[in-house]
Amino acid sequence: MLYDIDPIESKSWNTLSKLDNIKLNLKNLFENDKNRFEKYSISFKDKILFDFSKNLINEEIFEALIELANEAKLSDAIEAMFRGEEINRTQKRAVLHTALRDRSSKPIYYRGRDIKADIQRVLSQMERFCNNIHSGEFRGYSGEKITDIVNIGIGGSSLGPQMVVEALKAYQIDNINIHFVSNIDPSDIYETLKGLNPKTTLFIVSSKTFTTQETITNAKSAKEWFLKSGALFKDIKKHFIAVSTNKEAVKAFGIEEIFEFWDWVGGRYSLWSAIGISIALSIGYDRFVELLEGAYDIDCHFRETPFNKNIPVVLALLGIWYNNFKDAQSYAILPYEQYLHKFPLFLQQLDMESNGKMVSRLNQKISWQSAQIVWGEVGTNAQHSFFQLLHQGTKVIPCDFIASANTHHNIGKHHNILLSNFFAQSEALAFGKSEDEVVREYEKMGLKREDYQDIIPHKIFEGNRPSNSILLNRLTPYTLGALIAIYEHKVFTQGVIWNIYSFDQWGVELGKALAKNILLNLEKDKKTIEYDSSTNGLINRFKKWRQK
Repeated sequence: MLYDIDPIESKSWNTLSKLDNIKLNLKNLFENDKNRFEKYSISFKDKILFDFSKNLINEEIFEALIELANEAKLSDAIEAMFRGEEINRTQKRAVLHTALRDRSSKPIYYRGRDIKADIQRVLSQMERFCNNIHSGEFRGYSGEKITDIVNIGIGGSSLGPQMVVEALKAYQIDNINIHFVSNIDPSDIYETLKGLNPKTTLFIVSSKTFTTQETITNAKSAKEWFLKSGALFKDIKKHFIAVSTNKEAVKAFGIEEIFEFWDWVGGRYSLWSAIGISIALSIGYDRFVELLEGAYDIDCHFRETPFNKNIPVVLALLGIWYNNFKDAQSYAILPYEQYLHKFPLFLQQLDMESNGKMVSRLNQKISWQSAQIVWGEVGTNAQHSFFQLLHQGTKVIPCDFIASANTHHNIGKHHNILLSNFFAQSEALAFGKSEDEVVREYEKMGLKREDYQDIIPHKIFEGNRPSNSILLNRLTPYTLGALIAIYEHKVFTQGVIWNIYSFDQWGVELGKALAKNILLNLEKDKKTIEYDSSTNGLINRFKKWRQK
């Protein structure tokens, strides 16, 4: 099991609190150490470079951060997870998404049973199904090939697969279009279905319990749309498949092709399972395996590499440094890669749903900060929106810049311009622009001091703002799998040190329960009196307007 700690009582936490008083300047750190980049960067298989040299750390701080991981017994926690111990204690479950991508021949035991055979069985089913769709062997009830696939799910059953499908569009199989419906808002499914042909559309209903309100409501609407086209109930099996554990409910719906997954797979970690069938259908099963292989190699790196050269661990510790000692409330993810435009959104769920907790593993309210607010956008779009705040705002916001050295589309100078901005932005954040530099620029223009005196303060960049840079050789299924696994393990590491449970999500339950009660009320004609005045007022106005 996980080792229960009070991190703020640890020796290393106390050391870091004292080191926080040291005023570090990135410009000086680089000037005084010509080997700083080599010292604070890690290369992974010549496919990923992680540069963390532009952080407000020195050797003493870095050593204390590593010691913090040691005091939290991170190594033991890592092994407990990989061994299949029930570290998700509040739900009495193991955390074995890593088993889904394990490419070794070693057995993996859960409750005394080797689960590798189950995993391989489902992978083989996915391979067969994908090959049948792509070859045209599997066809709709009218005999036509499937051209459009709609994944109906929500949360981890949608967000992860959608992010990956978007990220790997360069590998998409010809004549297969993937769509995602997650929102209960009728506009989502309406806009998705309005351009589709029922005879050539396949639906994936992804719900572990097959009772998730949003997913089942959308699935029923899709089923109604399908049957209204002239199809019969018996035709559902040719146009609907399910990823679920509730076989009885799935079959009652009319679905026969059921892909299993297990309670030791958390929703936001489930894209590696049959939940990822939309990914495999989009890029092909062999490419899906490459995604698994990239993640597996990072699993090995995370499990075997010393902490000071361990990418997920270092990334996690830097986050703790800013969150718990530098009072940084948020954290920006900035992919300079259009295909990764869903990646910040994916990391929002991964990070904040995992570590947005206020109760420790000792069942006590914690007195330290847990997860930061995660947000972001693709560059260079982001430069023309919120980068003003990053560079000259009053808040210091650590950033992760992500880019690919090679593009899938060599069009003119686009990629060089993109990467020049990727390199420049982290440089600007780190080193800024001094008053002397501003003055020299105006002097070169031949202007007098009185002509620009008032503008000088507005053109100064203080700099000293931290960032990480992650450079991929190329965005491929392999490197994407590795990148996702890096952040998964980063989140796990932080949860271990913060002494919280990273793999449950009880915080989503209250609103869902209240919504069920309110839904019953919305379907009644009587005046609402059961709630507070604000909720009553909103519901009454809703009912009034709905009647018009």
